[in-house]
Amino acid sequence: MNETIKEKYADLCKKINEYNYAYYVLNDNLVPDHEYDVLMREIRQIEQDFPELEAPDSPTKRVGGQADTTFEKVEHTVQMGSLQDVFSEEELFDFDRKIRATLNPVRYIVEPKIDGLSVSLEYTDGVFTRGSTRGDGFVGENVTENLKTIKSIPLKLRKEIPFIEVRGEVYMPRASFEKLLAEQEKRGEQPAKNPRNAAAGSLRQKNSAVTASRELDIYVFNIQQFRTETENTTDGGTLRSHKQALEFMAELGFKVINGWRFYSDINDAVSRIREIGEMRGTLPYDIDGAVIKVDDFAGREIIGATSKFPKWAAAFKYPPEEKESTLLEIEVNVGRTGALTPLAVFEPVSLAGTTVSRATLHNQDRIDALGINIGDKIIVRKAGDIIPEVIAVVSHTEDKTPYKIAESCPVCGSVAVRDEGEAVTFCPNIDCPAKIQRSIEHFCSRGAMNIDGLGEAIVQLLLEKNLIKNVADLYKLTFEQFLKLPNFKDKSASNLISAINNSKSNQCDRLIYALGIRGIGERNAALLCEKFGGVKEIMGADFEEIEATENFGAILAQNVYDAMRETNMCRLIDELEKSGVNMLYTKKTESRKLSGLTFVITGTLSSLSRNEAKEIIIANGGKCSESVSKKTSYVLAGEEAGSKLTKAQNLGVKIINEDELRGMLEM
Repeated sequence: MNETIKEKYADLCKKINEYNYAYYVLNDNLVPDHEYDVLMREIRQIEQDFPELEAPDSPTKRVGGQADTTFEKVEHTVQMGSLQDVFSEEELFDFDRKIRATLNPVRYIVEPKIDGLSVSLEYTDGVFTRGSTRGDGFVGENVTENLKTIKSIPLKLRKEIPFIEVRGEVYMPRASFEKLLAEQEKRGEQPAKNPRNAAAGSLRQKNSAVTASRELDIYVFNIQQFRTETENTTDGGTLRSHKQALEFMAELGFKVINGWRFYSDINDAVSRIREIGEMRGTLPYDIDGAVIKVDDFAGREIIGATSKFPKWAAAFKYPPEEKESTLLEIEVNVGRTGALTPLAVFEPVSLAGTTVSRATLHNQDRIDALGINIGDKIIVRKAGDIIPEVIAVVSHTEDKTPYKIAESCPVCGSVAVRDEGEAVTFCPNIDCPAKIQRSIEHFCSRGAMNIDGLGEAIVQLLLEKNLIKNVADLYKLTFEQFLKLPNFKDKSASNLISAINNSKSNQCDRLIYALGIRGIGERNAALLCEKFGGVKEIMGADFEEIEATENFGAILAQNVYDAMRETNMCRLIDELEKSGVNMLYTKKTESRKLSGLTFVITGTLSSLSRNEAKEIIIANGGKCSESVSKKTSYVLAGEEAGSKLTKAQNLGVKIINEDELRGMLEM
């Protein structure tokens, strides 16, 4: 081989890797985009002509494209643990008092807590060899190819060392999240709830090209293991403090957590935590708190840990951010059940990193309690940093009484009704256009018939083109009809037809849930089908039989009884049956190995969806609950498990992963 080509290739790779480091880590653009693109084309051409030259740290590895079907398990040599949460400054001072009872003097590091997905990065002889998710802290998933698409992760370190494993937080920048939402809306897909969920979903894509398109980023904040020629250690070897470790990781080329400071006085540390909280709305990424850690590694060993958390660190969680605004309008939306929901429209404010201008007011009772009307000064926050809500009125507009929801449906004009004892006002018209659209969207949703690709935008388009009038019409759509719609090609039309046809074979509990009967969620739909065996059998059941169903009461039973005798519902079910939609329920009782046990599922599971895990548990005699209590037998925890996992730990409920669940079934 021509040595000149070999040298040129090595030089080009080195240049591009340096440019990437400067741009994605140091935020410094060293060359114009055109010049960068020319160099990348040269690298690709050489690799095409001389494939034996392709280096493991080639910048072409960033683009993704490797399809995968499973993520292999990775056992973490060093546990990727979690931190104890604190919620008040008094708890921070208490944390300091406990530390100083063991170690004095002490120096702390305070750093932002990125709201993302925790990962491990492993390097052998300076080259990135494996990346994995945190999982349950002991076992994660190999997502190396997807992590390679994150351009701030070095494929080769700036110093060659035998082995190092670092921990970081993968996140989706707010700008990338807004871009993703716009793309999902355009495709009619269910929008991501928040940047953290979007980052987690993006990192677990089976095709790394999809991950690459999501523009993820990372901040590295800890050394898990470090091996030099002479020693193998989990505390950084000759590194004696967290400050030294952060500086060393930066020298190696990692994008290290920014905004960290170190303090000897707890008052200064608390002030910094307060300052980070005030900054969070201006940051280009989400944070859900700040972390305070003892800096000295030897001091950490002295302080020790509990069975759940290290005693030398704590995560301060910020309360929901609140902002003042002016109420401009109150819109009333009509849901799939006909519920009229008032929506506050106010002057835009920035909350938890996103611009918000709308929030639910729930119902007339909530409006009355707030005494709210158009023009009022209001306080808005995001519940759980996700759902905007109006929590208070600062000042009322003069000479105005609380707003009253109109007595007629804003879409079809039907006289609205409010049942005695109910907080919600309803449109009773089954043919109300708004109810029809929402009911079709619900019918297609993941927990219902799971018709992938039939989102809000496409449903609206089908209604506007008079191609459908109800959910039964979905099964009459043709390939040719989809091709006539804007932006549809052969593949997209074929995929939707396949998704619609595949939904016909669903278990009928999905259909019962999809029909949108008031109060009937996925679990109650399954309980009905388990008892009666099919849709027609439920339609023929009397009130007392339905009321005797597990978890049912008089109100739920009446809702089901009335719905299954309503003329339009009966006609709809008949049309669905004629289209080949399954009406029967096959109870999957594989064993009674989980009989008497109650499970709560939290986080993102690695090899199962939550619904699949529920089906396995129920099929083996177990029960599933949505909330953790002392009666909970096990919590099945996956990636990025949240408050349910914390509550389980506090209550002493046993926490298991998917492998342990399978082990219980094999006993």
